[in-house]
Amino acid sequence: MDFMKWLNSLDELLYEVMSWLLFFPLTLWRAVFRPIEIMEQIEREAALPDDQQYAALLSPPLFLALALLLAHSVATVLGQTDEIIANRHGLAGLVSDNGSALVLRVIVFASFPLFLAARLVRRSGIALDRGALRQPFYEQCYPAAVFALAVSIGTSLGMDGHPQARSAGHILLLLGIVNYWSVEARWFAKVLAIGPLRAAGIVSVGILEGAVFVFVVGFLFTR
Repeated sequence: MDFMKWLNSLDELLYEVMSWLLFFPLTLWRAVFRPIEIMEQIEREAALPDDQQYAALLSPPLFLALALLLAHSVATVLGQTDEIIANRHGLAGLVSDNGSALVLRVIVFASFPLFLAARLVRRSGIALDRGALRQPFYEQCYPAAVFALAVSIGTSLGMDGHPQARSAGHILLLLGIVNYWSVEARWFAKVLAIGPLRAAGIVSVGILEGAVFVFVVGFLFTR
């Protein structure tokens, strides 16, 4: 009986993992070229039962984690070693393998949707609590995943030995930052019904908060 349960669990797990091969590129395509549309869809799906949500997309946290896994794979292909894993001093001693390094990166990049979602909730005049924060955070994970992928791959290419790869990495890094800021400004302007300049200012503060968090984490794990 236990063996049959194990087989059923394996069947479900195998299907789930293999479905990522199809739905990750589909979700990535929409997150890159139709970011506002995909965020609006997640807003609508919040009213659906849990088993009917994300039927045609990867769930937001999973999409963010897989984007960072892809970026880590690119760095590995380029022969680059994770500096945090190699560093055994201070808090870096807690990150001893690729799995823990990936978890740390997910936490770091998840800070951007967290700070932006919190700022969006407060600007909407809603009391900030776990219930109010959850849906905006999930919506923010899609553009954050594209941002994380562009920044991570751009940084990896920027450290490559070939001049063409370095140039491509710098361009990708810049495009990732500009695109993320632009998408968020459009989303804030739409949701809060405010002007684009005001929305851009609010977004800039939220992204700055995330950048400060990244800097602090980086300092603690690399000192």
